[in-house]
Amino acid sequence: MEPLSLLVLLVMGVVAGAINAAVGSGSLLTLPVLMALGLPPGVAVRTNTVGMFFSTVGSVLGYRREIAEERRHLTPLVLTALLGASAGALLLLTSPAEALDVVVPVLIVVALALVVLQKPLTTALRSRSEKRAERCAAADGAGAEGATAADGSERSPLRSPALVGSIGAASVYGGYFTAAQGVLYLGILGVFTGRSMGSVNSVKNLLSLCVNLAAALIYVIAFFVVDAQVVWAASAAIAVGSLLGGFFGAHLAKRLPEWALRGVIVVVALVALFREVV
Repeated sequence: MEPLSLLVLLVMGVVAGAINAAVGSGSLLTLPVLMALGLPPGVAVRTNTVGMFFSTVGSVLGYRREIAEERRHLTPLVLTALLGASAGALLLLTSPAEALDVVVPVLIVVALALVVLQKPLTTALRSRSEKRAERCAAADGAGAEGATAADGSERSPLRSPALVGSIGAASVYGGYFTAAQGVLYLGILGVFTGRSMGSVNSVKNLLSLCVNLAAALIYVIAFFVVDAQVVWAASAAIAVGSLLGGFFGAHLAKRLPEWALRGVIVVVALVALFREVV
């Protein structure tokens, strides 16, 4: 690969890493460049995933304190993300590349809807949860506050079965394609926890790390076992740039107000959708 091409990938990696740390979907910058350089879609996805893994390393380092505060609630989500991403990566290796044209636009629309409609969806889900808790408390003859105090750690919204299941489905997509997975994660986390985009960004970055790690490992193994091509020079250029961008982007994301973060997500999702349907 030409030095100029590697330089372009390095620069795009920095920008993509910063976007990944803030909202996700940085791969929507690096993937088109790889395909413009002549890489087939499957090869481009594998090459990009290996390189962009390092953006999530930088993002997690930038959010290490916030992640540490949530760590006792994160095991189900982490395991689900790893398993889902592994399944998605294996699916990419065995499915026709044309399938990406159908799946990706649909999932981007879903993610955009989750972000835009987060507040009414959160209100509806919270109302259902409160009504269910009241019915259970009445049936047990116990106060809702006592149940919450006795089982406080288990009542974390991050352990919600609906949230874990949704993250699992998003992780299959993340392992399959990786681009726009951050938008999906933020939308799902925001709806099921009722928290702001900024407060769940640390969890999003950790889950993105899990997905990219699982997928990258499978692609590396496939390279040696079944000769699934990865352009290592391109991956290395993206890796260096995205590591720097991810780390510094995490610090920038912490300073973004809620409306700005949500606006960036909507813009990124619409650009992603435009790229897929045009």
